[in-house]
Amino acid sequence: MAAATPPTHNVVLTGRRRWAALFALALGVAMIILDATVVNVAIPTMVRDLDLTTNDAEWVSAAYSLVFASLLIVAGRLADRQGRRRMFVIGVIIFVLASVLVALSGNAVEIIGARALQGLGAAFILPSSLSIINAVFVGKSRAAAFAVWGATIGGMAALGPLVGGWLTTYASWHWAFLINVPIGILVLIGVFMFVPETKELVQQKGSDIGGIALSTLGLLGVVFALIEGQRYGWITSTAPFSVLGITWDGGLSPAFIAGIFGVICLVLMIVVEKRRLNAGKVVVFDLNLFKIRSFGAGNAVALIVSLGEFGLLFALPLFLQSVIGYTALETGVILLALAIGSFVASGAGAALSQRIGPVRVLQIGMACEAVGIIGLGVMISTSVTGWALAPWLFLYGMGVGFATAQLTGVILSETPVEKSGQASAMQSTSRQVGAAIGTAILGTTLLVGLGVNVTNQLEERNVAPPVAEQVTTAVQQSAGTVIPTLSQQPNGEVLVEGASEGYAESTKWVAWVAAAFVILGLLTTLLLPRNAARVESEGYAPPGSE
Repeated sequence: MAAATPPTHNVVLTGRRRWAALFALALGVAMIILDATVVNVAIPTMVRDLDLTTNDAEWVSAAYSLVFASLLIVAGRLADRQGRRRMFVIGVIIFVLASVLVALSGNAVEIIGARALQGLGAAFILPSSLSIINAVFVGKSRAAAFAVWGATIGGMAALGPLVGGWLTTYASWHWAFLINVPIGILVLIGVFMFVPETKELVQQKGSDIGGIALSTLGLLGVVFALIEGQRYGWITSTAPFSVLGITWDGGLSPAFIAGIFGVICLVLMIVVEKRRLNAGKVVVFDLNLFKIRSFGAGNAVALIVSLGEFGLLFALPLFLQSVIGYTALETGVILLALAIGSFVASGAGAALSQRIGPVRVLQIGMACEAVGIIGLGVMISTSVTGWALAPWLFLYGMGVGFATAQLTGVILSETPVEKSGQASAMQSTSRQVGAAIGTAILGTTLLVGLGVNVTNQLEERNVAPPVAEQVTTAVQQSAGTVIPTLSQQPNGEVLVEGASEGYAESTKWVAWVAAAFVILGLLTTLLLPRNAARVESEGYAPPGSE
C-alpha cells in the first residue's frame, strides 16, 4: 500500500472569519509601513528636541532598515518551522515595545537602539503576514487578500507623510511612535481571535546555523553599503565613520568594505545551502524555489521595479517643501492622492485579474506607474500646484495598487504552501534590496543633478562662480532645505530663484530615472508564465474564454 502524501495545509479560512483575519494582518502590516514613512517627517523635530547630530539622525533610519532587511529570510524560515501566527505575534509585541522605547528615548544611543529593535519586530511581521495569507486563503478570496495586502503597503507608504505631518504639527514626534500601541493591541486581539496557526506539518530535524549567519551578515553588509555609500564614499572614504567609540577615517570606505564582505557572505551562503540541500539537510532557504519560473522571474521583477517604484517619494516631498513652500502637513495631503489610487486599485484588481489573469493586471499596473511618474516629471516646475500633481499621483498610486498585489500573488502562486514563509521572505528581501539600490541610484541622481543644474541656473543669472559653487554645495548637503533661507543673503531673490529652478530640474531627472526602472521591470514581466492552471484553480476565467 502506497504511503499517504503528508498534508501541507493546516486550515483554510472561510466565511466572515477570513476577512476579520485579513483585517488584523493588514493592520499589522500597515503599522510597520506607516511607521517607516512617518519617521521621515518626524526626524527634523526629533533632531531639535534630542539635540541629535546629522550622523545620529541618519542612523535613526539606517538602524531600522539594516536590521529589517538583514533578518527577513531568517524570520520567514522561522515562521515556517515555529508557526506563522506565533512569529507574527512575537513581531507585533517586539515592535510595539520598541515603539514605546523610541518615544521615551532621551539621547541618540537609546533611540537608535530602539529603532533597531523595531526593525527586528518588523522583520517578523512582514513575511509571516504574507505567508499566513498564502496558507489560509484559497480560490477567489486569495486574490482579494493579496489585493488588500498590496494596497496596504502602497497606500500606507503614501499616507505616512500626512499622518506624520499632522502628528508633528498638532501633537509631538513622540506620538508618531506611541500611536503604534493602540494599533498593536487591536492587531493582537484580532490575530488571537481570527487567525489560525499554520506551519510545516512535516519537519526535518536540525538547524542551519551557518546559513542563518551567512544570510544575515551578507544582507547586512550589502544593505549597509547601499544606504551609506553616498555618505562615506563608494570606494574611498570621504567622511569619518564612527561607531561604539571607534572612528574609521581614510583609506577604503567602510561602505565598500561592508559591500564586499556582504557579497562574499551571500556567495558562501549559496554554496553552503546547495551542499546542504544535496545532503538532505535543513536549510535556511530552499534555493530550488528559484527553479519555479513564476518565483524566480517574479523576484527578478520585484527587485527591478523596486529600483524606481517608490524612489520619487523621497525626492518629491523635499521639492514640495523646499521649493514650492508647502508645509509637511500640506505635502502629506498632496501625497494622499497616491494612497487613494492604491486603495481604489485594490478594489478593482482582484475582479480584473479573474477576467484577464494576474500577470496582465501586473503589467497594467506597472504601465500606470510608469505613465504616472513620467507625468509628474513633466509637470514639476517652480510654479506647479498640488492640484496639478494630484491626477498623476492618483494614477501612480493605482499602478502601485495593481502591481504590488498581483506581483506578490504571481511569485507565490506555485510555491508549496509549506514553504510560504521563506518564499514570502525572499520576495520581501528582493523588494528591500531593490529599494535600497534604487534609493542609492536616485539619491546620487539628485545630488549630481543639483551639482549641474543649480550651478548652471545661478551662473545664467550672473551669479559669480565661487558664490554659485558655495550655494550649490549648501543645497546638496541640505537636500534643498536651505533654499528658503537663501533670501537672507545678498542678492537673495536671485539665489532662491536659481536654486529653485535647479532643484526642479534635478527632481525631473529623478523622475526620468525612476520611470526607466519601472519600464525595465515591465519588460522583465515578459519572462513570467501565463500560469493558466493556477489562474483556473483560483477561480479565474481561463485565457481565451472571453
